[in-house]
Amino acid sequence: MTKKIKIQKLIEKIEGEAKLKFQFDRDKIDFVDIIFPFSREMRTILKHRPAFDALAINPRVCGICGHAHLIATVKALESCYENIQISQKAHILRDLTLSFELIQNHFKWFYLTLLPLLKEKQDVAKAAAISSMMAKAIAILAGQYPHNSYAVVGGVVCDPTYIEIRQIKSILKEAINFFETAMIINGDTYELTTCEKSDLLFTKKGDLPTVLNKIEKNGWLALGKSYDRFIVFGENGYFKRGKSIKTRIQPHILEKFVEEIPNIKSSAKNVTYKNKFYETGALSRAMLLKTPLIKDSHRRYGDSLFSRILARVCESVKLLHHCLTLLDEIDLSEPSYIEPEQKIQTISAEGVSAVEAARGSLIHKVILKDGLIREYQIITPTQWNLSNGTKEYPGIAQKAMIGLKDIALAEFVFKSFDVCSVCTTQ
Repeated sequence: MTKKIKIQKLIEKIEGEAKLKFQFDRDKIDFVDIIFPFSREMRTILKHRPAFDALAINPRVCGICGHAHLIATVKALESCYENIQISQKAHILRDLTLSFELIQNHFKWFYLTLLPLLKEKQDVAKAAAISSMMAKAIAILAGQYPHNSYAVVGGVVCDPTYIEIRQIKSILKEAINFFETAMIINGDTYELTTCEKSDLLFTKKGDLPTVLNKIEKNGWLALGKSYDRFIVFGENGYFKRGKSIKTRIQPHILEKFVEEIPNIKSSAKNVTYKNKFYETGALSRAMLLKTPLIKDSHRRYGDSLFSRILARVCESVKLLHHCLTLLDEIDLSEPSYIEPEQKIQTISAEGVSAVEAARGSLIHKVILKDGLIREYQIITPTQWNLSNGTKEYPGIAQKAMIGLKDIALAEFVFKSFDVCSVCTTQ
């Protein structure tokens, strides 16, 4: 006779609140219900408001990735216009500030979430150092961080000088130096971006090798596998849109097949693409970009905890160097803002956008009627990764936890997706 046991656990030290209801079959996890208990109803707050109000409200959906919500909002509104011009300078400035937010998110997750789960000391000082650097870089362009509204329909409201560009370059170089003296001691960030053998990292010194070696020592290299299906909706000068099943990459259409399904157990809605669950985030982006180091990790260990961690750290470094390149490409003589020909009060249309936030693809959809918001829909990365499926067809994180014997280990896998219930239950 099969022995069934149910255990409920409140997940702490995440953005917001979540509960996991574990069902054990003898000594293994048979199924997990993922529950986000509260909703703030941001969509309801937005209804019937003037469209531009969303530029002030949406960055406050989240205190961690609010800037991603700003960029997604402005792009969704801009897609409602018949003819709108955005200068290349404005595109670059938006990409820069969004990349800065991703970088600081990745490092904070590593030092404040990952290390404690591995029984390593939570290094608040290091997390604060890199966070402060990136926040300062954003503030130079956006005026403040978090919760700025410097991106507007038609461009941005900043006009940086050569001195400010040099200040940002200095900050980025300081961040690179931080990586080379903390994450991989005496390492070379270029080496990490071009390295093709993930096992070489086991021989290094620093915070990243410490984490990777502990995972290897515990026998967790292939832990936390899911469907091996990846999706990326945001696209810019660095990220590539598409979907990947194992190593086969295909394009996809943003406007179609993205479905939200109500969940009676949780305030979070499930989301699928063509009725299938897909993982989103740094690992998905690396698979679409065919990043050599992550492709090797995936070949060895699959869509595992190890690959997920390595992808986020590797992406941080690659974005730092990408941002230095972007700074060299800015033409400061271009306008930061080009006033749209249409007035927002005359627009009745549907708009959609997607940007890459730290945890994965963030989608905003808006319906306008005479410049007022009739409907606003936000689909977050956590919805993709932590959707509740059924026992017969579990969601991404559910599948990654099923079969494990230990709740603490399951929580480790769960948090490897970097949970944000606040975004998810807006």
